[in-house]
Parts: sequence; structure tokens; C-alpha cells
Amino acid sequence: MDLPVMPPVQPMLAKSVKGVPAQDSVDGGLSYEPKWDGFRCIVFRDGDEVVLASRSTKELTRYFPDVVAAAKAELPDRIVLDGEIFLAINGRLEFDALSQRIHPADSRVQMLATETPASFVAFDLLAIGDESLMDQPFAVRRARLEKALAKSGDPIHVTRTTTDAVEAEQWFNTFEGAGLDGIVAKALSKSYAPNGRTMLKIKHSRTADVVVAGYRLHKTSTDERPLLGSLLLGLYADNGDLQHVGVAASFTEARRAELIDELKPLIVDTADHPWGQWQDASAHASSRLPGGQSRWTGTKDLSFVTLDPTRVAEVGYEHMEGTRFRHTAQFKRWRPDREPKSCTYEQLEEVAKYNLKDVLS
Repeated sequence: MDLPVMPPVQPMLAKSVKGVPAQDSVDGGLSYEPKWDGFRCIVFRDGDEVVLASRSTKELTRYFPDVVAAAKAELPDRIVLDGEIFLAINGRLEFDALSQRIHPADSRVQMLATETPASFVAFDLLAIGDESLMDQPFAVRRARLEKALAKSGDPIHVTRTTTDAVEAEQWFNTFEGAGLDGIVAKALSKSYAPNGRTMLKIKHSRTADVVVAGYRLHKTSTDERPLLGSLLLGLYADNGDLQHVGVAASFTEARRAELIDELKPLIVDTADHPWGQWQDASAHASSRLPGGQSRWTGTKDLSFVTLDPTRVAEVGYEHMEGTRFRHTAQFKRWRPDREPKSCTYEQLEEVAKYNLKDVLS
């Protein structure tokens, strides 16, 4: 492989802001685009050689032979693209299904590539032919991207953009129904900045009242100074079971120590806990209980301290992936005024459905 931009390249990153920024808030103006919920990927193609590189610059190539084949069939011979690998089922992004593609067994990788093929959406052009565009402003890179991929077809896509902040706000409110994560704003006049947080991202943020049913110890915890790592959160399902819905973390060291003392009176025996069966292998396989190992966690200790599920907390979350919080929730405050049994899925905002094909059109 011999391209004007060679791996490894760290992708340009974004910092969070509240609300869609105004067009005149940045010199030269802004371009707005949907924020995809998949695997960030920089595609390097030089003829028959294709490399798919992750955000951390590790290769994704072996896990997505379908995307490699699509790159060879649909992309120009010599090109470097920044974009996202995604997987859609029934017109909606499905991150859980996408994550299944990272598997050590080649036979399973090949099977999933056939059964649940992935797609790639491009949102920046870093090089074409013998020319690097890294130093060009985004307005130029975007125009060249549209030209370079004008003849490309499914499963290779170019993300849509707008310079209208009102339309971007509409996208923010609508596209979530297709599983998208929010909106990204890029300065039209800026060059590509590897690993620089020069983009702006606007993500959905909500709150929910949840049952705190356990906690894990922090990796720096010791017998002399135990520290809480994360709170295990639950919501009651329609059948009355307490469903593991995610975790809340990001506490200061002082607060981690305080929480150990604060929650000590709530510790109960595992056998008396709604999640006591977490030690059972079939419970692990169901992905409905904490404590199980996975290919993501390896041999990491995921044991946890079981708490009497009588304490309610308010947490912030972005959006759901199935029956769980897609990302780590943020602890807001305790809610002594709420009964645990009132913490159900019914309180969660139901997002209007939206077909991903309409986003890509």
C-alpha cells in the first residue's frame, strides 16, 4: 500500500455542546450532519489492498470482509475515507448486532458477514489518487467527497449534510427514530485535525428514575480503602422482574469512598437478591444480568456487591439500545420520594420510529 495518507491516522474528534450551534457561531460557517452510532472507521484503499482502521487505529479489516468487498467494488482505486461502519435491521441502526461482528472465530465472522452484512457511510475525504486533502478546508473536502463517490452504491453511502441550522434541529428530533445518535457540526473552513476535538456534537440527553441494585468495586480499590466503581441499575419489566438496564459511574475518588459507607447498610446476601442467579451460566447467556464474562471483558472481574433494591436514583442517559442504556448513565441525585416499584420502562420517552433509508436518501 502506497497512498498519500497512510495508516495509522487518528480520526478527528468532537466535543459536546448543548443545542445545535448557530451558523454564525464559527468563522466561515458550519456544516451539519447526522451523528452515526456505529464503529468509527478510516478506510484505506490502494487497488486490491484495503485496510479498515478503528478510532484507536487498530485494524477492523478481518471482522468486516463484507465492507472490504464493498470498498473494492464501489470505491475509487486509491482513496482514504473517514466514516462509520454501521449495521441496520428493519430500517434502524442496531449497535448490539454490529458488536457481534467482533469475534475471534473466522467462521463466525464469515457467517455474520453473510447473515447481517454491514454498511459504510463516508463523511470525510482525506486522500484521492496521489493527492492528500488533509490540509484543505472541509468545504473543499466535502465537495470532493461527493464527486469521488458519485457512482458508489449500497452498501457504501455518503452522509447527508446541511448548512441550515433549522433543518439540523429537525434532523436531531427526527433521525433518532432510525437509531442515530444526534448531530455533528463541522467548521467549513477548517482542515482535518487528527485526534483534535475540533468538531461539535449534540447528543440526546434524558433522565430516568432507576433502582440501584448493586455496585462493583473500582479497579484501584483495596481492602484498606475500598472504592466504588459503578452502580448497577435496574428497571421493572412488565412481568415484574427487575431488569438490569446499565451502570452509572464517573464519581470522584472522595465520592467513591463515601458511597461505600453510604450503601453498606443495604448489602444483602446474593441468594436473597433478584439478581442472585447471575452465577448461573444460562443467566449470563441471556445478557439480562450483570456479572457475566464476554469477548469485550475477557477475564475482567465483573463480580458485584448485591444491594437491597430499595434505593432509587435519578440518572441521565442518552438513548436506549433495546432494553438497556446505550452508554454509561450519569448519576444525578438520590430520589427518596420514589418507590422502587414505580421505576418501570413506561417512564422512558418513546422515540418516534424513522426509517434509516430516509436518512440515507
